[in-house]
Amino acid sequence: MGKSTNFSGQPIFNQLLKFIDKSEIKKIAKQHGSERYVKKFTTYHHVVVMLFVSIEGFHSIRETILGLLANAHKLSHLGLSYLVRRSTFSEANGRRSSKVFGDIYMSTYRKYSKVLTDSRLTDEELKRLYVMDSTTITLFKDILKGVGRNPKEGKKKGGIKAHTIIKASENVPCLIRYSEAVRHDHMFLDDVHNLAPGSIITFDKGYVDYGQYEAFTQKRIWYVTRLKDNALYRAKEEYEIPDNADSGVLKDEEIILYYGENKKENHRARRIAYWDNKNQRLFEFLTNNFELSAEKIALIYKKRWQIELLFKQLKQNFPLKYFLGDNENAIEIQIWIAMLANLLITLVKCQVKRSWAFSNLVSIIRQQLMNYINIYAFLEDPEGSWREIIKENKLKYQNSLFPEI
Repeated sequence: MGKSTNFSGQPIFNQLLKFIDKSEIKKIAKQHGSERYVKKFTTYHHVVVMLFVSIEGFHSIRETILGLLANAHKLSHLGLSYLVRRSTFSEANGRRSSKVFGDIYMSTYRKYSKVLTDSRLTDEELKRLYVMDSTTITLFKDILKGVGRNPKEGKKKGGIKAHTIIKASENVPCLIRYSEAVRHDHMFLDDVHNLAPGSIITFDKGYVDYGQYEAFTQKRIWYVTRLKDNALYRAKEEYEIPDNADSGVLKDEEIILYYGENKKENHRARRIAYWDNKNQRLFEFLTNNFELSAEKIALIYKKRWQIELLFKQLKQNFPLKYFLGDNENAIEIQIWIAMLANLLITLVKCQVKRSWAFSNLVSIIRQQLMNYINIYAFLEDPEGSWREIIKENKLKYQNSLFPEI
């Protein structure tokens, strides 16, 4: 019987790990001093084991070690020279800085960012569009302060908030910051000023901060958000709506927003009233861009939903309900690794021509993670190896008087 092209000399897990540069991990580890006092369980080993946890969906350190033991004869393919002990693994999650894993994620993202770009986005505005939002991950212990009041009975759960920015053309995080769930979203706006002039960023009205909006204008960073109901502003000039404009555009005007102590500060902005006929809802958009059409502003804000789908994808495929450590550092490590696992599988998806739902892709990789299958050949033609077997069997017995059944 011939050799099927669907089978590989390396497990699927190793094919995923090839996206990660070992030399870059060593460089990052040296910068953070994360190999100090380490004998065997290096940063690379830590990344591999944590990815194993995230993709397989393990809930505890004991479960992780048993999973590694079950695949002990395959670990050498992953570059693991020994099996980590539970105590060493637990200690590393608390001691090795989560910033190391953040830098590894960003290094991998920057290396493959061009591969991630969606070539279908031909619109120049959408190519320079960023989407910002946050998602809260509930914790079973009050490690980080959660939102809301303390309950009358029992203890309040903690929560960690992941503030995230994605490029609309890539659909993977390009900037992530963590904070207590109780921290207000607008505090994250300080980290946005690194965007290039001419960039467009959209976010919901939870990020309201008129002082930061004015800073965006000074740096020629264009924002699109929604106007808060309690905003204090004065209408200055109403623009004429073109005859060929979208019928949902009701008003397009220049306004002056007042903020700060005694409302002495002001910010010049543009207010667009838009009626969404599909959802029977009125939207009031706010932007500092006076050049784009009103319907283009509405379309940009609509793209904000893309980040909500990303959060849903992460939470459905890499559930962050069970953490391997009860300290802030261990929790952040696990979230970074979930982001990295999401990025690696997204890269596989980008290299396969056949269309796959992301959840189906994760399910296949999770079930066959340590099997010797060429993931790319299999995903392009899952039935291919079976057809080869049938064909070879027919050739084997076509001249036989007594074919085997």
